[in-house]
Amino acid sequence: MTTNPKFTTKKISNILVAIDGSENSFRAADYALELARLYTAKLYAVTVSFIPPQEGLTQKEVLNDDNVKDKTNGSQHSQSWFDDFNQKTIAEGIDFKPQLISSTRPVDYVLIEFAEETGIDLIVVGTRGKTGFKRLLLGSTASSVVTYAHCPVLVVK
Repeated sequence: MTTNPKFTTKKISNILVAIDGSENSFRAADYALELARLYTAKLYAVTVSFIPPQEGLTQKEVLNDDNVKDKTNGSQHSQSWFDDFNQKTIAEGIDFKPQLISSTRPVDYVLIEFAEETGIDLIVVGTRGKTGFKRLLLGSTASSVVTYAHCPVLVVK
């Protein structure tokens, strides 16, 4: 049996896990945590709060709006997810970087862009997020990340 030299020499040093509060994203986070421990990799946990664009305003103006907290109430819940997850990473000795990103761009675009800019070696996502339909095997965000990411993507059921 021959092995692929590219695969055996590839070092995974930066892992991104997308967390949206769904059970699938929590399972993905557990996998990512285990992989980060196994590879001694830095783990980025990213939650993206999508803010619908407002006509006549730029993204910067929308994000600076005083009412943005009302539009991103999910980010308050995200902080508690990160706090719990952070306790696990501390116990495992993982270098953990939580990221809360508010954007008027689609979630998949933000995740892919973050992964490219940060030098992510592996993206871990759940099959479906909070907006997924039970009848779909793979959610639209996960499908888009698998299709367009520059690095391998692990999809967790």
